Amino acid sequence: MSTIDAAAIKRIVIACDAGMGSSVMLAAQLSSALRKYEVSVRHAPVNKIPPDADLVMCQEALVARARSAVPGTAVLGFRMFLGDPLFDQLEKAIKNGTRIEY
Repeated sequence: MSTIDAAAIKRIVIACDAGMGSSVMLAAQLSSALRKYEVSVRHAPVNKIPPDADLVMCQEALVARARSAVPGTAVLGFRMFLGDPLFDQLEKAIKNGTRIEY
């Protein structure tokens, strides 16, 4: 396991396979929640993740592809687009400046 300092996260990318509906909604939701911490959140296809992302989040099934697309960048996998506990954990870690395992 590796870790990332949540205080250093300023750019998050929500990566998806092909569709845009759920991942775009998630990006908008996280953007609203994390704006107060000066963290930007955007959406991108898994094969076009911008290299300036500090953290990539995607469904668990896409984690390996995301890690291949941006080696060296932290990638977190979630199970559900809405209500996944990972999102609250991420916000808490950013707020408190703690480390996140990935």
